[in-house]
This record gives sequence, C-alpha cells and structure tokens, in this order.
Amino acid sequence: MIAAVLALLVAVQAAPEQRVGDLEWLSGDWVAEGEGRWTEESWSGPRGGIMLGHSRSGRGEAVREFEFLRLQAGEDGVPVYYAQPGGRPAVAFRLAARDGTSATFENPAHDFPQRIRYVREGETLTATISAIDGSNAMSWTFRRR
Repeated sequence: MIAAVLALLVAVQAAPEQRVGDLEWLSGDWVAEGEGRWTEESWSGPRGGIMLGHSRSGRGEAVREFEFLRLQAGEDGVPVYYAQPGGRPAVAFRLAARDGTSATFENPAHDFPQRIRYVREGETLTATISAIDGSNAMSWTFRRR
C-alpha cells in the first residue's frame, strides 16, 4: 500500500505543469474558405496568463456566426478554453491532452460540442468539435493569413 502511494506521488510530481503559454503555437490569424463560405479565427499570443481569441463565419459579405474565445488557467492551474458563441455566456472546456502542436479540451457535461481539438501542422491549423466519444465531428482546416 505504501509503495503504491509513493508511486502515485512520484507520478504526480513528474507530471509536467500545464500553462497557457504552452499553447502559443495557436496564436495568429487563421482563415478557411471554400464554396463561397469563410471562417476566420484569430488568437492573441499569451500574455499575463491569458490568450484571447475570436472567430466569425459567413458567406459572401454576410456574417452568420461569431464567437468570443479565451484560454486561461483554471483554479487548479490547468488551462481552460472558454467559448462564447454569439456572445452568450461562456462555456468552459478543460485541457484534457496536449503536445507541442495539438490540444484537446473537454466538457462532458455540455450538450454539444463536448470536445474541441486543435492540431497545427506548419501553416495549417485544424479545429474539430465533437461529442466526447468523437462522434458527430465537424472540422475546419485553416491556413495562416
């Protein structure tokens, strides 16, 4: 029993601390266009422990949707993705997984989406929303503007 507790303590101490600054690779202006539709997403660089973002989508010159976004440390220090579609109250998605160029945020209690995932490959950023099990996925592939 003592060995198991000690092993758990070592594992917890060895776990790397997550910070908003680790998500700096997301910063910049991103655009996806096709078939007369467009989506733009922009993220500030991290400063003061926060990244601010916004997105808007439309067709032609008409905006159909917009969203305010924020990445900020939660009470436990783990980054949380706050989304405010259409300016409604923020919904929080806690960072569930991260590496150098991808991040997955989850909120299993939310109706949809429950998972938000970003993957960056060079000058391409893919954003995917889905249910917690990955079903009903919708993706946008952006290029850096």
